[in-house]
Amino acid sequence: MSDNVLATAPPWAVAVVILGAVLVALVFSGIARLLLRGRARLRTSTAILLSLLGIVVGLLVAQLIDPEPRLGSPLVLVTTLGMAVLSIGVYGAVAAHLQRPTRASIVQLMRAGESDQVEFKSTARINLHTGKKDDRMEQVIAKTVAAFLNADGGALLIGVDDSGAALGLDADLATLRTPDLDRYELWLRDLMTTSLGTAAASLVRVDFADVPADEGHRTVCRVEMSASPRPVYLRAGKSADPELWVRAGNSTRKLAVDEAAAYIIHRWPLGVGSNVAAQFRAAVRFSEDR
Repeated sequence: MSDNVLATAPPWAVAVVILGAVLVALVFSGIARLLLRGRARLRTSTAILLSLLGIVVGLLVAQLIDPEPRLGSPLVLVTTLGMAVLSIGVYGAVAAHLQRPTRASIVQLMRAGESDQVEFKSTARINLHTGKKDDRMEQVIAKTVAAFLNADGGALLIGVDDSGAALGLDADLATLRTPDLDRYELWLRDLMTTSLGTAAASLVRVDFADVPADEGHRTVCRVEMSASPRPVYLRAGKSADPELWVRAGNSTRKLAVDEAAAYIIHRWPLGVGSNVAAQFRAAVRFSEDR
């Protein structure tokens, strides 16, 4: 009987059905990307296709649960929407895994200059104006790392001035009891753990490279951060209030209480589905949205 209906249906009716399916897929893909908080960055056409696939699978699942489901029933809506979200999320995660961007070298980052994901710092311990060790310099490093963690990640280069010229780490190393790179990395990690917490410090990677300078070569430190799945707060001291720092263009900014609350709600929304989406965020942020 269904074959007879399809055979006798006028072309305009078939066109309306197809158009309706595409529109439903478009709406579902939009809802899916909203639930994923924009972290599944896919082309619109790809999202629609994945949504259509999810709708088909959802209808089959609904048929298995209820042999005679109605298209407008809650069961059909939940299964089709759920499968659309699942298909987009899984594809985004797989695509991000297979399409990891090539990691730029320290020299390439220096040549490209500062940006929303790259910051230069001349030193991490020495105040160049006084020539002495300054705890405020350490806090500047911690603030910058926290800001990257609370955004989309990035790289902090220590031993590089604002113009991108290599200054090296000699001044900082001279402040250590054992002036070598292993001790320097250990100090950096201790600073991150003390200021930002163990969980945040685990998202930080440290490496070094000898780069060309005006006189020979200089050693530059790269502190690289991935985006944190939860807010990272800076504590300047044991009795200090927690602070939320974020990247604003190529600068680091401390948010006021009301701004911090709004930023957290937008970036790390509450709810089971949103928490799952937050975990997907770092994985799918590299997928293209074109």
